[in-house]
Amino acid sequence: MKISAVINTKNAAQTIKTALTSVKWCDQIVVVDMQSTDKTLEIVKKYTDQVFTTKDAGYVEPARNLAISKAQHDWVLLIDADEELPVSLKKHLQALMDKPALDLVAGYYLPRQNIIFNKTMKGTGWWPDYQLRFFQKDQVFWPKTIHAEPKITGEVKYLPAKPAYALIHHHYQTIEQYLKRLDRYTSLEAQGIKAVNKPVKLNEAEFLQSFLAEFLQRLFAQQGLEEGMHGTGLALLQSMYQLVVKLKLWQDQGFKTQANDPQAAVQVLQQFQQDLNYWLADWQLKQATGWQKLWLRIKRKYRL
Repeated sequence: MKISAVINTKNAAQTIKTALTSVKWCDQIVVVDMQSTDKTLEIVKKYTDQVFTTKDAGYVEPARNLAISKAQHDWVLLIDADEELPVSLKKHLQALMDKPALDLVAGYYLPRQNIIFNKTMKGTGWWPDYQLRFFQKDQVFWPKTIHAEPKITGEVKYLPAKPAYALIHHHYQTIEQYLKRLDRYTSLEAQGIKAVNKPVKLNEAEFLQSFLAEFLQRLFAQQGLEEGMHGTGLALLQSMYQLVVKLKLWQDQGFKTQANDPQAAVQVLQQFQQDLNYWLADWQLKQATGWQKLWLRIKRKYRL
């Protein structure tokens, strides 16, 4: 069984060589470029002549289906230009290709290790970060909206959440890079909401709720606190996303002032205080011994 590797690119000169080298064992390499202005195409053409171009939509999803359509083989391995496939995962996929029941599966979700600010993240929502990346060509369709999940028909399986089976993602390298993407993606999402006339509440309570709920989720439920400065910093940065989307929608309205409702904002803050009490007691409970555990269970239950 043969495999087509598919990669979408846009100004990826710093990372594309690593990505291409990691899939050079595949039977075909397809690259669809979104009008790169750096040396991306110069590098790509040293690895494959299957190079195509498409307009730059500002994000990758609109180009996914074009790239997949250029695959000559039934099975597609899709990676991003800032990812690489370790040898251990290559060997596992090759072993899968030898199994007679392979055609009964439409695709596989692969775990992904994200390297952010020079650290391989294990918490803050970044692991196992499953992605549909190995699939039968005619079973998958990608919606064109930003951050859309692929549509797949048929049975899917998940590889074990182990580093040996994981893609390596060389993700955000600097704060500036993170903020630039945040600015671009939130603008695109706000535009998409406006395009479909999706109703969105815009008031001080919603602004607070958008940030605070996500922050607690990232910091505690997804164990960002255990990742030290990296986890705390990322929890703060990631909690800004939906808040910024709503602020940009408000900006589009000319910063129109709604009827002030400070009581609603206070209620959100009171709920945040109770939720924070829960998570602090939960975290302390994991460190406690003896009689302290009983008191902390009470604090957690009643959010004291």
